[in-house]
Amino acid sequence: MLNHKFNDMFKSDAGAGAFFFSILVWGIGVGCFAAAMNNYLSGIHHMNTMERGWLEFFRELPGLALVFILALLHKVSDWKIMRLGTMVSMAGAALLLLPADKIAVTAFIMIWSMGEHLVMPVRSVIAMQVARPDCAGRSLGLLSSVMNFGTVSGSLLVAAIFYVGTVHYHQSEDFLFNVLWVLIAILMIASTISTLTPKAPNHPSRRPRLYFNKKFSKFYALELFYGARKQIFLTFAPYVLIREYGLSTAGMAFLLGICAFVNIFAAPLIGKLTDKFGYRNIMIWDTVILFFVCMLYGFAGNIFPVRIAFFVVCVNFLLDAVISTTSMATNIYVREVSDSQDELTSTLSTGISINHLIAIMTAPLGGWIWVRFGIGYLFAFSGVMAICNSLFAMTLPRPQKKSAA
Repeated sequence: MLNHKFNDMFKSDAGAGAFFFSILVWGIGVGCFAAAMNNYLSGIHHMNTMERGWLEFFRELPGLALVFILALLHKVSDWKIMRLGTMVSMAGAALLLLPADKIAVTAFIMIWSMGEHLVMPVRSVIAMQVARPDCAGRSLGLLSSVMNFGTVSGSLLVAAIFYVGTVHYHQSEDFLFNVLWVLIAILMIASTISTLTPKAPNHPSRRPRLYFNKKFSKFYALELFYGARKQIFLTFAPYVLIREYGLSTAGMAFLLGICAFVNIFAAPLIGKLTDKFGYRNIMIWDTVILFFVCMLYGFAGNIFPVRIAFFVVCVNFLLDAVISTTSMATNIYVREVSDSQDELTSTLSTGISINHLIAIMTAPLGGWIWVRFGIGYLFAFSGVMAICNSLFAMTLPRPQKKSAA
């Protein structure tokens, strides 16, 4: 029955099975890397918050350059770009096995990030290529579910490796991280091999381009506020748990696994709320809630005893992960303003570039704020960005209600 439904959704000669298996394995590897990276940087290389901010600057550079890299690869098929990105990430993970200083580690993580960013845009294109004409939406939904499942699996795998390795076999974290990099490299190779199907189409799709239009000026501003706020949480929220509350690699991985698992159910729910209340209301109120999340995250240690503060910070970490899915409301706003599918795709691509631009500026600034003024001021700045987002969303026109047929 399951195989029959799969065949109904996808073209028989497009390699859908190979693609989704590749994405599953790739997602597990990416989940492993994300779950371990911050503890690795803090525990093995002793990176302080300022150094962590600068590493994020370089890690996000490939995302900023992505639109230009894809332009250079305009004659290369989407499947080949996915293979290239996966192998570049494999190289980045394998290089972490080498003895290295902080500068070399930053370069290796930048290589990993380059591969990860190459895979990001083409995976959605391929998901639509392999689907039957009337099943593109369901194929994208399956893609999201497979990636979330991979993230959960990767996070729990890291938690298991470090819990069993440290508690039962008394291995050093240095050794366990090396085991993890080998495992991730193997997963990336397996992901690449699984795409070597003769059914894969060997032609490029039309690449999105940078596109600026005055009617999208509010969208560009919203991306600036969202990018700054998001980057502070992405870069420094795990560091708060690790450096201030001593959360272990296994604990951090388990928490990230919970976040990914919750979002499997939260994302569709937020999608329904967006349809019911409109993108404008969601864009306003999610960042109002986020303001309080930021403030509690930054000042919980000053308000509560350590154990309670740790619990509060973990809850707020989870809430931020859930609230981040409301960014889909911005995409719906752009769709309403766009005059064509090409304009929609190009505008969203431009938004990603703007997002990365503000991200590489915010990360070093955030590290400086933490070092100079403390955690509270850093997340207060994030809260201010959230409020700015809400105030700007209030200037959007109210969506016109569609008349009943």
